[in-house]
Amino acid sequence: MSETHFGFETVDEQQKASRVRGVFDSVASKYDVMNDVMSMGLHRVWKSYTVGVANLRPGMQVLDIAGGTGDLARAFARRVGPGGTVLLTDINEAMLRQGRDRLLDEGLVLPTVICDAEALPFPNERFDLVSVAFGLRNMTHKERALAEMCRVLKPGGRLLVLEFSKVAPPLAKAYDWYSFNVLPRLGRLIAGDEASYRYLAESIRMHPDQATLKSMMKAAGFGHVDVHNLSAGIVALHAGIKC
Repeated sequence: MSETHFGFETVDEQQKASRVRGVFDSVASKYDVMNDVMSMGLHRVWKSYTVGVANLRPGMQVLDIAGGTGDLARAFARRVGPGGTVLLTDINEAMLRQGRDRLLDEGLVLPTVICDAEALPFPNERFDLVSVAFGLRNMTHKERALAEMCRVLKPGGRLLVLEFSKVAPPLAKAYDWYSFNVLPRLGRLIAGDEASYRYLAESIRMHPDQATLKSMMKAAGFGHVDVHNLSAGIVALHAGIKC
């Protein structure tokens, strides 16, 4: 039996995907509200920065993995225009439905696909840009997912990974206190789910730090990887270029 982590808990690899799915099934309807509250609106700044780094042009082909409620996909679609394509994907149907419905309410129709990032159902060298925001840490086999993202990128294409990372040491104690005392309580009060937000706090601590993730991306086939620390390292944007 192969084991992996689910937050601080050790579980069978076969169980992790279903348990992560349960977390996001539970929080899907309150996901955007909770993002605003727990980050004090900063998640919008982080995503806006990511869109700027993407530097998309009309006609480009984009894959947004673990796209959730569609924040990045919406912004990308505006930049690639009618001649381009933005595919919104997520492994979680409840999250993808939230994103699709939200975009439809805004008059934006994007192709949406339920898929596993560790086995992407797309041909080799299909996309100019692949993005994954706050989703990589929930994947069981991160190396496999990164290799798949590299596979579907065109030569010279870019991968953007926006994810919680290792905060600067002077802020570590305050950040831990907030994560394990305030965040679960906010989850209980707003989303009616304390356990899922405790898992999210734990999953951040189990995720590779900036240097480790950079090395993992290089091993997956990205020849150059830049790391952009945001908000003192609470979040990092890794930008990799496919060889």
